Amino acid sequence: MQRIDSMRNPGVKAAVRLRKPSERRRTGRTLVEGYRELLRAAESGWPVETLFVCSPLFLGDNEAGLIERCRSMGAELVECAEPVFRKMSYRDRPDGLLAVAPLVRRGLDDLALPPNPVLLVVEQIEKPGNLGTILRSADAAGVDAVIVCDGKTDLNNPNVIRASVGTLFYMPVAEAGLETTLAWLSAKDIRLISAVPGAQRNYFECDMTGSVALAVGAEQYGLTETIREASHELVSIPMCGRNDSLNVASAAVLMMYEALRQRSPVSSP
Repeated sequence: MQRIDSMRNPGVKAAVRLRKPSERRRTGRTLVEGYRELLRAAESGWPVETLFVCSPLFLGDNEAGLIERCRSMGAELVECAEPVFRKMSYRDRPDGLLAVAPLVRRGLDDLALPPNPVLLVVEQIEKPGNLGTILRSADAAGVDAVIVCDGKTDLNNPNVIRASVGTLFYMPVAEAGLETTLAWLSAKDIRLISAVPGAQRNYFECDMTGSVALAVGAEQYGLTETIREASHELVSIPMCGRNDSLNVASAAVLMMYEALRQRSPVSSP
């Protein structure tokens, strides 16, 4: 295994540059840091090109197995001195594993949907932590695919990968423009149900069975007028306090789990 002790190493500098969206787009690469995130990538067969390792930072006893798994899948292994690894890491408490991997790039045509799918459409999400949390929650709630419309944050931002705990590598996620998405949903006869503050009908009063897409919008402004007008139904989430809306990830979770409840074999009223 190669070892790096110098922060001036070209590979180290290249990894640090991948924190910038422009560099990720230019190279088609991103950073994946952390045991769980790398495990999800490996389990999904997502290729890891270079794996930087710093054994003094390991938090458990399972790292060796994951490292060998990545090596067997073609990853170049590089042992790093702790100061070098911390320079590349974007975490406060790194766990000694950081990889360079290809970007996740999927379009609408890459989505293979089951009969009567439930989709989540997120429009103009700005914060990586929110987008990652939404992906992780969509997986937990059994959503069939997530469509990121006109994203204001990079889907391959390392903090999206971190917040999703690697869900990005196996969850069907597509990026598309809003107009393209609306046309695609219409062609597939998928009903669009959008969460909008102030809508007259509560989200739990809406039929979420059949083929549906649930939509939530940007943290500050919510969904655009274009998607509101295209929606088959607008619904709201009851707010009993002084605030008039929830965090977008929280709103998405409520919508997705209501769809799961309604689709469960035994659904309580």
